Amino acid sequence: MRILVVGSGGREHTIGWKIAQSSSVKKIYFAPGNGGTSQLGENIDIKADDIESLADFALKNSVDLTIIGPEVPLSMGIVDLFQKKNLPIFGPMQYAAQLESSKAWAVEFMRSYKIPHPDSYIIKTFDEAIKFVSKPQWKQYVIKADGLAGGKGVHLPATQKDAEISVRQMMIDKIYGDAGNILVFQEKIIGPEVSVVTIVDGQNYHILPLSQDHKRVFDHDKGPNTGGMGSYTPTPFVSKKLFKKIESEIIQPTIMGMKQNNHPYNGFLYFGLMIVEGSPFVIEYNVRLGDPETQSQLPLIESDFVEILQSCIRGSLSSLSISHQAAVCVVLAAPGYPGKIETGQIVHNAETIQNSKSVLVFHAGTSNENGVIKVTSGRSLNVVGLGKNIKEAQTNVYKAIGKKNNGVYFDNMHYRKDIANYAI
Repeated sequence: MRILVVGSGGREHTIGWKIAQSSSVKKIYFAPGNGGTSQLGENIDIKADDIESLADFALKNSVDLTIIGPEVPLSMGIVDLFQKKNLPIFGPMQYAAQLESSKAWAVEFMRSYKIPHPDSYIIKTFDEAIKFVSKPQWKQYVIKADGLAGGKGVHLPATQKDAEISVRQMMIDKIYGDAGNILVFQEKIIGPEVSVVTIVDGQNYHILPLSQDHKRVFDHDKGPNTGGMGSYTPTPFVSKKLFKKIESEIIQPTIMGMKQNNHPYNGFLYFGLMIVEGSPFVIEYNVRLGDPETQSQLPLIESDFVEILQSCIRGSLSSLSISHQAAVCVVLAAPGYPGKIETGQIVHNAETIQNSKSVLVFHAGTSNENGVIKVTSGRSLNVVGLGKNIKEAQTNVYKAIGKKNNGVYFDNMHYRKDIANYAI
């Protein structure tokens, strides 16, 4: 098989690494890929949002399956386009992708099917927004841009002035472009977060091992939000009772709701949940795998991943075997991230560490310049430790990081030292 993986992050490198284990795979293309994917397959100079060029490439190169990593091409309708051209592709169609591409649409959907979520208010004009923040319905709330904003479209105002500034930035200054034309105000709820990722064939589904992400840039959840500084799998604090509630109150109603809308959901479906007093609430939907959650989830899948995806496309999801191991992923970030970053540093020891049985390295913001791996963007590398439990996996991952340990490193990198502490 020839497979095309669309995207350039740690998630896409992990997907490529997993599908390379399938005996049916002979060639993997990455568009555009990164420094790590270039060692696994062939990087193609096509951007993830250039969906017409991606379709042309898949057609000309007899690609047997295309797997989409990021949300933008899904929101643009890449699955619809590929299906019109009879090109096999894994992912939801454009209508279903609105679960992520429009926060307002997702709220209306959850209201229709009584799916638990924070109390929400959809606002379409600047004047209406200013009026709301002058007399808010809740003591604490968050403001979300309706559309895709690269993970940055959620503001947590501490004061009325903060809220007014956020509203102006999004609706008037257009800091997120058209994504901020509509805003969703939500009551702020507090509790542990859990990432629930499913593979859905329209009706049937599998749940990947539960994961927890670490959004804040510094230890002890300090500093600004990021795309994610690490993750661990599985999550120990979800009891069997809570797991059943997540299935019956959130996962199943979502899948059945899409089916009743005459748009059965096919693809990865990520539920970002918050647990409040023992009950789950949907904070966000994502219509693709998480990043960095994928880096700690896929290494625990024992089944042939390509066969799983193909069976999903056929609407007859095959069985999924999961390892009883644990995984901890730590993101190595460029200096300055998540602000203005410095790039160009040489990455050391990534290949040496990659050959270890207990540690994996997945690239994100890197390039391969004649065999020399260099840093190109903020979240640069993902180091994943494996072990029989979370503690062992955590020990293994931190032993593999840093010059002093003869581990993976680059100059002035920074990373969190407390990933998975919650679970130990």
